[in-house]
Amino acid sequence: MTTPTPRRGARPAAAATLATTALLLAACSSGGTGGGSGDASTGADGEPVAGGDLRFAITVDSRCIDPQQVGNNDAIAVARQTVASLTAQDPGTGEIVPWLAESWEVSDDASSYTFHLREGATYADGTPIDAESVKTNFDAIVALGATASLGSQYLVGYEGTTVADPQTLTVDFAQPSAQFLQATSTFSLGLLSPASADLTPEERCAGDYVGSGPFQVDSYTQDQEIVLSKVDGYDWSSEADGHTGEAYLDTVTFQVIPESSVRAGSLASGQIDATAAIAAVDQPQFDGNGFWLQQRANPGVAYQLFPKESSPLASDEAVRVAISKGIDRQQIVDTVLTERDQAASGVLSHSTPLAADLGDLLAYDPDGAEELLDDAGWVVGDDGIREKDGRKLSTTVTFWQDPAPLELVQQQLRQIGVDLQLQHVEIAESTAIKESGDFDFDYYNLTRSDPDVLRLIFSANARNINDRPAEEVDDLLDRSAAATDPDERGQLIEEASRLLVEHGHAIPVYELSTTIAAADRVHGLAFEGSSRLDFYGAWVDPS
Repeated sequence: MTTPTPRRGARPAAAATLATTALLLAACSSGGTGGGSGDASTGADGEPVAGGDLRFAITVDSRCIDPQQVGNNDAIAVARQTVASLTAQDPGTGEIVPWLAESWEVSDDASSYTFHLREGATYADGTPIDAESVKTNFDAIVALGATASLGSQYLVGYEGTTVADPQTLTVDFAQPSAQFLQATSTFSLGLLSPASADLTPEERCAGDYVGSGPFQVDSYTQDQEIVLSKVDGYDWSSEADGHTGEAYLDTVTFQVIPESSVRAGSLASGQIDATAAIAAVDQPQFDGNGFWLQQRANPGVAYQLFPKESSPLASDEAVRVAISKGIDRQQIVDTVLTERDQAASGVLSHSTPLAADLGDLLAYDPDGAEELLDDAGWVVGDDGIREKDGRKLSTTVTFWQDPAPLELVQQQLRQIGVDLQLQHVEIAESTAIKESGDFDFDYYNLTRSDPDVLRLIFSANARNINDRPAEEVDDLLDRSAAATDPDERGQLIEEASRLLVEHGHAIPVYELSTTIAAADRVHGLAFEGSSRLDFYGAWVDPS
């Protein structure tokens, strides 16, 4: 049985349920926090001018810009511009709205989704975006498996796509998949020309694919720059966009500038126009004075330590919970982040729909941490580091992100007798070390504007980041995947979040936010619903 289908501008009951969920996002987050005053300070003023190049700095070249394979935020900033999706998520309300699909129907158990495509949309090579090409995309993502690390997870349980006619397709799952509608708004399920499915993953990573979005890849020079150019004739913007027709900019040039001080200097001197990677300490100089700042909290799993509980050290629940109690999250925000950042108040960032506030469980409690370790037999040694059965309470975290928050965590944990060594490396080396499995704790965040990201990461029946056997929390997480009622889903998410923190399976630290810093000549550069950068409405003053 299916829910009656909405046409463009209306939604069916199940879709409405998810939209109601998404609307919670709007209730607990804003579309962005601008620096300075009013729209003028965030570059949204004036009559758009077509043409020109926007030079945007990114921090790293992760060697892949294929939307269906990328996971790094810098690579996503590039890839997102090159693909359109079936749906979009309104950044202001969180509502799922039409893009390439002008309407859809969802079965009552959320295991079957029927989409009706708009007429006239094409890929950048002129190939029509029809139902058969959507099927080719979803089949290809499933075939990529772990290589499509995000998209393949969104399609877990995928039974196949049935094409009814050129504009109508139905996607079926073996079990309920309440997250799928929001997933169709993401870059990970963005559509590529069917010919791209025949390319190797490496060729696609190098930019040799044909997308469906407002920009296409012009050139990709590793470790230097990626140039996108607007797609002539693009006229299938989403209902979340502020205009129709082609993008305003002729080109966007993404320049790889690894050094933080060099990025700041390049922006200040006019060598680049904008970036989303200005260090907290440098942001005040771009808050006015010919520049503007705009910040938005990323929904999804907050930055945190993920215990790998198959390791002897991280298998000790007392150690995991003590580490969580020994972290002063607010001090991290106050000391090394900005006044616009937030300490983690739960496993999910507060901007995630249905996120639970677990501030009571995440309060700084060094005395409680020490009591836990004392009771577990971890004795303070002569050097201040605890030990038990001849083993030091010492571990190493490997990571590539901003080191400042973890450096402060390191100092805080030292106070309770935990020796946290930090190994700050390039992203490729970090990935290789983690693939070896030789670590006690992982560290990262994952952005997604749907609470299913909690199940995706933690469930023993999904990614199982803790590498542990199934227990009570997994039943709650798995049931949340089938819950279409927002109240039921919210209760399951809250109970699961609480258990994850109480047992130390999750050790949240702080929420990721994205801050655009741009010169006043830049206008309309904004965030889409998942806090990804959106260049479609961006324009620059003529030089």
